[in-house]
Amino acid sequence: MKKIITTLICFCSLAISVFGQKTDKPNIILIVADDLGYGDLSSYGQKKFKTPNIDRLAARGMRFTQFYSGTSVCAPSRSSLMSGQHTGHTYIRGNKEVYPEGQQPIPDSVHTIAEVLKSTGYTTAAFGKWGLGFVGTEGDPLNQGFDSFYGYNCQRESHRYYPGHLWDNRTRVIINGKDDLKTKAVYAPGLIQEKALSFIEEHKDEPFFLFLPYTLPHAELEVPKDNIFARFDGKFPETPFKGDDYGESATPIGYTSQDKPHATFAAMVTRLDIYVGQVMSTLKRLKLDQNTLVIFTSDNGPHKEGGADPEFFNSSGGFRGTKRDLYEGGIRVPFIASWPGKIKAGSTSSFTGAFWDIYPTLTQLSGTAGSKNIDGISILPELLGTTEQQQHEYLYWEFHELGGRQAVRQGNWKAVYLNVKDPAKRALELYDLSKDPQEKNNIAKQHPEVSSRMLKIIDSAHTESRIFPLIP
Repeated sequence: MKKIITTLICFCSLAISVFGQKTDKPNIILIVADDLGYGDLSSYGQKKFKTPNIDRLAARGMRFTQFYSGTSVCAPSRSSLMSGQHTGHTYIRGNKEVYPEGQQPIPDSVHTIAEVLKSTGYTTAAFGKWGLGFVGTEGDPLNQGFDSFYGYNCQRESHRYYPGHLWDNRTRVIINGKDDLKTKAVYAPGLIQEKALSFIEEHKDEPFFLFLPYTLPHAELEVPKDNIFARFDGKFPETPFKGDDYGESATPIGYTSQDKPHATFAAMVTRLDIYVGQVMSTLKRLKLDQNTLVIFTSDNGPHKEGGADPEFFNSSGGFRGTKRDLYEGGIRVPFIASWPGKIKAGSTSSFTGAFWDIYPTLTQLSGTAGSKNIDGISILPELLGTTEQQQHEYLYWEFHELGGRQAVRQGNWKAVYLNVKDPAKRALELYDLSKDPQEKNNIAKQHPEVSSRMLKIIDSAHTESRIFPLIP
């Protein structure tokens, strides 16, 4: 089936070319930070440190204020991104582990963004964290449309910034001479960044899709004690975190101890900002910046693990909740798009969108429709200001841990459904985000007709999954 779809897409792309549509394709770089909160960038209100490179990206493009992740944890959010489906439909709906390494694989039947772009002439690569299927499975990134991959295949392994190994396509690369976690010699994000910059150099003469799912600033809290860390050492009050330290095992358990978690977290986000700056500088040096769409976002809200302190940094941007919550703080994320000469510099958008919109946006940009079995809508009209932007009827999320949670947003109404797996404890909360963006006042009882409508949307948006059951 996948081969048939690919053939049809190639045929449609050829037909578009034959009938005269411009075939010059922009490069696409999609940067996804890991557990970066809405308020962790200075362009989104962060006060305790600056993110000048990402701020410049926003200044030269469009900054979205009401954009959402796929859901509130890593794997299902990334599945939503790759498939163009919300978590009521996308195949991966939880962080289901496969031992000794890897996660539940996204199936061959899912036609990913990378597969569509590859079929239309893009060279594709992913550098960072995958988490959608171990090497050799149908979820292997090389089986999901990427020509090359380097980094952490398993998101559990990415809990260590000094890992025993990474993956270069299907080759296990030993990092410190021995595949364990005892020797802290090489900081993996630096290796991954080198690969990403080299890829841009090597493919500067052809259209490319570069997916950068950086691991920063996900726990553990760990950075080299270099000049970046020195900027923040002693700047903040600190409460040491005692965790599970590096040992002989090649499989991480928990997170390492950290004496200075505040300084370390600020240094991690700063390092992420520097990496983005290096990408932008490379594009400019190679004269690719004018023909490259760069998108920056995060996979979910801020985490509390490993000594992280989202309250201290106001990482949720004043919104309620953090990672694993379906309140705004768990799913509303920074979203910036830059394409000089195409996207108006310094613009701000209040369009209400989500990860599943990225798929149709990029496939439309490539000149093909991609899969029809998606929930997203293209936001190219919003980005380019060419035509009126289509709006969503609603946005929907689900989360399968902590008793099961579902949420829906329709206009300014937001419903959060808790304890879904226990019929005796199920409870619907309702908020008017135009008046209560912090979701402090549950008004479900005052608006029974709206509550009823939201429950019907929740029921219709969810399709039950054998692999990730939500409804008992």
